[in-house]
Amino acid sequence: MADRQLMRMLLVVADDVSRYTLSMTLQREGYVVDEAANSEAALGHFQQRDIDLVLADLDLPDEDGFALLRAIKQQSSDAVVILMSADADARIVVQALRAGAGDFLLMPCASDELRARVEQGMVSARSHIRRRRLLTAINQNVAQLSAELMSAVGEESPPQTNLRDVRGQSPLQGRGIRLGPFELVPGRYEVAAGGGGASLTPTEFDLLLYLAAHRERVVPCSELVREVRGYHIEEPEAREIIRPHISNLRRKLRSLDDTEMIANVRGAGYQLIEAAQAD
Repeated sequence: MADRQLMRMLLVVADDVSRYTLSMTLQREGYVVDEAANSEAALGHFQQRDIDLVLADLDLPDEDGFALLRAIKQQSSDAVVILMSADADARIVVQALRAGAGDFLLMPCASDELRARVEQGMVSARSHIRRRRLLTAINQNVAQLSAELMSAVGEESPPQTNLRDVRGQSPLQGRGIRLGPFELVPGRYEVAAGGGGASLTPTEFDLLLYLAAHRERVVPCSELVREVRGYHIEEPEAREIIRPHISNLRRKLRSLDDTEMIANVRGAGYQLIEAAQAD
């Protein structure tokens, strides 16, 4: 419940009674709920507030839910939007998902189903929030890290990408994050070096970003699981979860460049450094 009180959603329904009923159901679950009766008001809320999830009816008086979805995605490509409709036409569901909706609810639906779908959407929203925080942290120290690593291999440090914490937009705008000899591309979860490239899983990519953002210290595995995967677990269990991801990440980085960047500090966690001895 405490986590939900920090999450804000935007409920967009034209009918006053339906909007009130849905809002009360969601507020009882602990969510902060902003309300709008049409697309214009919804976009105003979305631009002015930090909205984590949008729950919108397709049938709106000014523009339909598809137009609202497109407008929101233009402003924030990773926005989580759940569309609702009383129309059971499968083609509408397919159209909604192809347009970028995170889910589709056939209305009316049971309160349990509504709560479950919204919670699933909020899980995605929390994942996006964690990734944006990682990118913001990287923005604060990636220039220093890159300069030190490039100096270690005897090369001049390249100009750094200016990462911006812009909600939902790629902070790279077509370019990558320089991290020593490597270039990271968040939108595609890719890493490149020496003319070659490798694909990372989202977890591997976020682990590398988090370690880079906290390079001044050893990061416990339980912290990595909490901040990258989003749940709490004890250190021994966290170590078993993180170890294979780090192993795969190291292998992919080594396939591109001999620079060893991730150190295992036994019994303590992992640290991103200039040179480290692999396990």
